[in-house]
Amino acid sequence: MKELVAIADKIAAKLIERRQTIAVAESSTGGLISAALLAVPGASAYFLGSAVVYTRDARRILMDIPDEAMKGIRSASEVYAKLLASQIRDRFSSDWGLSETGATGPAGNRYGDAAGHSCMAVAGLKQSAITLETGSADRIANMHVFAATALDLMLQKLSR
Repeated sequence: MKELVAIADKIAAKLIERRQTIAVAESSTGGLISAALLAVPGASAYFLGSAVVYTRDARRILMDIPDEAMKGIRSASEVYAKLLASQIRDRFSSDWGLSETGATGPAGNRYGDAAGHSCMAVAGLKQSAITLETGSADRIANMHVFAATALDLMLQKLSR
């Protein structure tokens, strides 16, 4: 967790300096991204909220993304990660939306992705997404790597 908080601390400094805010939608990280951002003192200045969007019901209820909007989109994809990042940004009226969706393990997901597969996205003025494949079936290790990668992606976007 200390590694995650170290990255979050850098994100927090940039957000506070810019007077900007962030909201997070995460799935297979189970709240680790949000926990890291909230572990930084002064988080109330930049962190507006988050959702752990782990199921179809969570997607519908927490994110207000109906099944019809998912036609042609599968979870654990860059397209879905972008949708989550944009939707959480809109729902909280934040400057930034950060999302993660994937398969931590020990097995893959129902969409054919192997354990260790994750997609992350950032929504700001522009959107970007990346895919990570760890090649590992270690659930807890993957959760931490996915969270660190998502936070690193956010930090990169803030550093431009």
